[in-house]
Amino acid sequence: MKILLYFESQKLLEKSGIGRAFTHQKKALESVHVAYTDQQSENNYDILHINTYGLNSYRMIRQAKQKNKKIIYHAHSTAEDFRNSFIGSNLLAPLYKKHLIKLYSAADQLITPTPYSKKIIENYGIQTPIKVLSNGVSLEKFQACKTKEQKFREYFSLTPEQKVVISVGLYFERKGILDFVKVAEAFPEYTFIWFGYTPLYSVPTKVRKVVQGDHPDNVIFPGYIKGDILEGAYTNADLFFFPSYEETEGIVVLEALASHQHMLLRAIPVYNEWLTDKENCYMGATNEAFVSLIKKIMAKELPDLRESGYQTAVEKSIPEIGKRLKAIYEEVLER
Repeated sequence: MKILLYFESQKLLEKSGIGRAFTHQKKALESVHVAYTDQQSENNYDILHINTYGLNSYRMIRQAKQKNKKIIYHAHSTAEDFRNSFIGSNLLAPLYKKHLIKLYSAADQLITPTPYSKKIIENYGIQTPIKVLSNGVSLEKFQACKTKEQKFREYFSLTPEQKVVISVGLYFERKGILDFVKVAEAFPEYTFIWFGYTPLYSVPTKVRKVVQGDHPDNVIFPGYIKGDILEGAYTNADLFFFPSYEETEGIVVLEALASHQHMLLRAIPVYNEWLTDKENCYMGATNEAFVSLIKKIMAKELPDLRESGYQTAVEKSIPEIGKRLKAIYEEVLER
């Protein structure tokens, strides 16, 4: 069994959640010794496993069908999570939905990361069978490391006693970036850092203005940072605060869980069935609720849920995802 993993526009999308999911797929297949290639010119494969939504992705599907290859589409995206992202995304969302339906309907099998995203896609009327499989997380990458944590604090010139709240995501209103800044106004004594980047010409004016400087002095937008500094931030910060309005899973949430980090999330349906308020994370629905919860978490007035959160990440570790992904491949080939 050999898999052709296809990812269109890798350089453009490598900083996104889909980019990280693609990396996780490779690691998952390596963990269970399934042969794969990411070279689109490869002809010797059994399954085309496709991750992207461009015109070339559809061309790859047509070619695979001509060769009688099986096709698995990784349904990372929905019209719902396309909205409130780029300029014009809300106007384009209905067309994007039609495009997704065309692509997803051409596959033999869909994989989507949560029961929530599966339900959305089923409601599109797509008949392709759908399996739920988390994008997974690399547990060893997010274990506490003094060297990484020191690099993080030195990079931002943080004093040892400075309290830090972090988030990770693109510069999308959907991600809750405006709420992150608004909540930060209530805590001038804490440093709020939003890791991530999107070209500012592509986002609405209100988001662009906030990132460019219309924010409190205690908010930092360092752009896209990976490696030791980000991993040190995940384990060394005092809180991971992710007020996103819509996700298909949220890989950054998995990364924060794997980091034994305190978690504050917006209460949205995607977390149903795998995250529970007051059990493995804390959730709020309004900025007022977020402010109240941050005060209590920082003051250690609430139970520490980090270990239960970590156990949630363990269930979605890369080797576990590899086992399930291999089983899906075998099932598709047997049809």
